[in-house]
Amino acid sequence: MKYFSILTFTLFLGLVVFFSSCSKERSATTGWEYNNPKNGGFQVADYGGQMAGPGLVLIEGGTFTMGANYDDPMFEWNTIPRRITVKSFYLDETEVANLDYLEYLYWINRVFGTDYPEVYKKALPDTLVWRDQLAYNEPMVELYLRHPAYHYYPVVGASWLQASDYCAWRTDRVNEMLLVQVGILDLDPDQLNENNFNTEAYLSGQYEGLVNKNMQDLNPNSTGERRVRMEDGIMMPRYRLPTEAEWEFAAIGQIGNTIYERVMDRRIYPWNSHVLRTDDKNYYGSFMDNHQRGKGDYAGVAGDLNDGAIGPSMVGSFWPNDYGLFNMAGNVSEWVSDVYRPLSFEDVADLNPYRGNVFKRKVRDSEGLIAEKDEFGRLQYEEVPVEDIVDRRNYRKSNNINYKDGDFQSTINSEDWVRQSEDSHSSTMYDYSATTMINDHARVYKGGSWKDNSYWMMPANRRFLDESLASDNIGFRCAMDRVGSDDGY
Repeated sequence: MKYFSILTFTLFLGLVVFFSSCSKERSATTGWEYNNPKNGGFQVADYGGQMAGPGLVLIEGGTFTMGANYDDPMFEWNTIPRRITVKSFYLDETEVANLDYLEYLYWINRVFGTDYPEVYKKALPDTLVWRDQLAYNEPMVELYLRHPAYHYYPVVGASWLQASDYCAWRTDRVNEMLLVQVGILDLDPDQLNENNFNTEAYLSGQYEGLVNKNMQDLNPNSTGERRVRMEDGIMMPRYRLPTEAEWEFAAIGQIGNTIYERVMDRRIYPWNSHVLRTDDKNYYGSFMDNHQRGKGDYAGVAGDLNDGAIGPSMVGSFWPNDYGLFNMAGNVSEWVSDVYRPLSFEDVADLNPYRGNVFKRKVRDSEGLIAEKDEFGRLQYEEVPVEDIVDRRNYRKSNNINYKDGDFQSTINSEDWVRQSEDSHSSTMYDYSATTMINDHARVYKGGSWKDNSYWMMPANRRFLDESLASDNIGFRCAMDRVGSDDGY
C-alpha cells in the first residue's frame, strides 16, 4: 500500500545534489564550463531522473485501443474503439482514503479556519450522500468519514471540484516537504491565511517562508544565494486528476499481457479472463473486486462473504493489476478530469486525448509583473484573451471544451449556426435540463463501484455527473506527469 512507499520517496531525497563550482562539464555547443562563476555562472543541475512522489506508481505509456470491446447493452455507443497513445505518467496506487482527506481538512482548518471558515466548509465532503429515503444509513452519515475504523477506506462524497482542490493542496504540501528535507526551508507550523506555502507563489518570489539555507547562486552579479527554481529538479510537477485516457490505460494494465509489442489477449477487465472470479488456488472462486453481484446481493451469504465488503472496502484490498494499482474495478468509481461528451472518442487527438482544455495565463499588473497572490496565497489566473491568440495556428480560443462538439461549428441547425458566435457554449447542441444533462460542467467518472453490477467493472465504460455534485460511490485518485524519458530510466 502507498503508506509504505515513503521509504522509496525518501531515497529520492538522497539523490538531490547541490551544484558544485568545480564541475568540469562543458557546453557541447559553446565549450563554456557549466557551474563556473568565472564563466558567468550558468548553472546546470545534476539530475538523476524523476522519482515517484508519495503514493504514486509509474505507469509506462504506450498505444492501446481505447473504448469498448464488448457488447453495449445500454446502446449508448459512447465508447467507440479507437487506437490512441498515452505518455507515461504516475498514478496513485490506491484511491485517496478518508485519512488522507482528513489530513487535508485539518490543514485547511488550521491555516484558514479562523479568518476564512468558508474555505474549510467548501472542502468538506457531502456526508449526506449516504442517506436513502427508504434505507437506514445514518451510521455511515455520522461515522464513515471520521471514525478510525474507516481511516483507510476510500473517501466519498467529494465532488470533482473538491477532488481537484485536493490535488492542488497535495502538490504544495509535497513540494514544501521536499524543500524542508533538502535543507532549504525550515518547518513553519505557524502558516496562516495568505502566508502559506504555495509552489507557484514560491517560484515567483511571493512566498519567503522560514529559510534555512538558500541555493548558491553562481551569477557573479548576484548576492550569492537564491531560492530554488524548477530548473533545479528538486520540486515535483503538479498532482492532478488523471485524464480519461490515462485512467482507462492504467486500469487495463496491458503491460502484463504483452510480449514484444504483441497483446496476447485483449482484456475487458483489469485482469486476464472474461469472468470476475479468481483462479488462485488459495482463493479459488473469490471475486476479483468489490461490486454488487445481483439485485440485493452486495457480498454473499453470512459465514462466507465472498468479497467481504457490504459497501466500500479498504483501499489496497483485493488483487492489484499488472501496474500494481488496486481497485481499478470496483470499490468506488473515480473522477477523471475530462468534460463529458458522447462522441469524444471520435473528435479528440490520438496522442494524450483529453476534452476540457481552457488555456489560462497568470494575471499580470500594469508593469507586466505577475500580480500579487490572493488572500489564500495563490497566484491569480485568467483565460488567454482573444487578442493574444489571433496569430496562433494550434488553437484559436482559450476555452476549447466545446471544440468540434458543442461549439457553433458543430451545430446541426443552419439557422442556429448563423445566430451563434465563437463565444457560444453547448446550450444549442445539448439542451441542458430539457433533453439532456450534458453541459460544460459534466465530468466523466470511470470504473464500477461497490453498488454497481459487473457491466461497470469494464474500464472502457463511462458515466458522467456535474462537477459540483457527489455520490456515496464515487471517489478519486491523483495523477502526476512523467517528465523526461517514458520508460522510467
